[in-house]
Amino acid sequence: MPPLTAPIYMDHNATTPVDPRVVEAMLPAFGTHFGNAASKTHAYGWAAAKLAERARESIAAGLGGLPEGVIFTSGATEANNLAIKGAVWPLRGRGDHIVTVSTEHKAVLDPCARLAQEGFSVTVLPVDREGHATPEQVALALEPRTLLVSVMLANNEIGTLQPVAAIARMCRQRGVLVHCDATQAVGKIPVDLDALGVDLLSCSAHKLYGPKGVGALLIRRRTPRLRLTPLLDGGGHEQGMRSGTLNVPGIVGFARALELALAELPEESAREAALRDRLRDAITSRLAGVIENGDPVERLPNTLNLSFEGVDGAALLVSLHDVAVSSGSACTSADPSPSHVLAALGRSKALAAASLRFSLGRSNTAEEVETVADAVVREVDRLRERSPLWKN
Repeated sequence: MPPLTAPIYMDHNATTPVDPRVVEAMLPAFGTHFGNAASKTHAYGWAAAKLAERARESIAAGLGGLPEGVIFTSGATEANNLAIKGAVWPLRGRGDHIVTVSTEHKAVLDPCARLAQEGFSVTVLPVDREGHATPEQVALALEPRTLLVSVMLANNEIGTLQPVAAIARMCRQRGVLVHCDATQAVGKIPVDLDALGVDLLSCSAHKLYGPKGVGALLIRRRTPRLRLTPLLDGGGHEQGMRSGTLNVPGIVGFARALELALAELPEESAREAALRDRLRDAITSRLAGVIENGDPVERLPNTLNLSFEGVDGAALLVSLHDVAVSSGSACTSADPSPSHVLAALGRSKALAAASLRFSLGRSNTAEEVETVADAVVREVDRLRERSPLWKN
């Protein structure tokens, strides 16, 4: 349990609390319908399978896909690994080249690095100072042996949106598969698999007020049908692409969380964007030497990433004990090196280290925004007074 005086939570890109309405939807799958969805010989299995299939249909409808194209996983990291490795392994005789982007999540960059160790060639594209890669860059990187391009829809640290649909159109003309990590985008901006035109799309429930430990890989309908080499062997579940007993409570929660997020998306996205801008203005109007990272327009509505000149980043993060924020991706928090995303934008090591990511969510209020801004201004001023890096 959090302490009675819990910090203000502004780290929703790391994870979100499970919505009580989602918990309520999940409860029957823990009790009455507890069966194994793969048990085909009795009512308990049938009931569990029915819950999973209803959820599959709901998720497909919400994201512009088909139910048979939804493969359930343990989360976006597994979905990314399945998409990238599973797509290129069976095509090794046709090619051996992969293209991705320097600001991708480690759950994309690390699988690509693993494939490079297996003999694949990997091109990692640079981005501009706002975090964009362009369709023209991708086109220039394609080779006759290119099998896959992997590009995220929305960056988890700076919120910048990539021109995924344009990249996918160009790749389709060249016969190259496209994977999109849409983990941070789903539930925050409209996401439609068919409209984007990507072949594979990854997402996760815990980023949109659903449970941890469940995600999905969506496969777009195409001819011939795309078949993936599975990462896991052991039963041939999920059309042979992901073995393992289905996490039915998590799957039900995922579907309910997505339904709620989509129903509330227009109003909530606008509200969070207004709070984000209010937070930015409340900080930058009172502090010099603050740099906003990412595209100021084409970005997630809830995400604000600021770098503070003349401040030790670790000291700043520790000093904000009444605010739950991060200095980058939660998945790289064990790595002491500065953010690879900010480094790709051209930020110095010192500036990248002195950065904070604020990611707002449903629970945040205007009063909390003012409280957080006051705390940031106070602590940055205090640290600068003691810092040889800052000259007034």
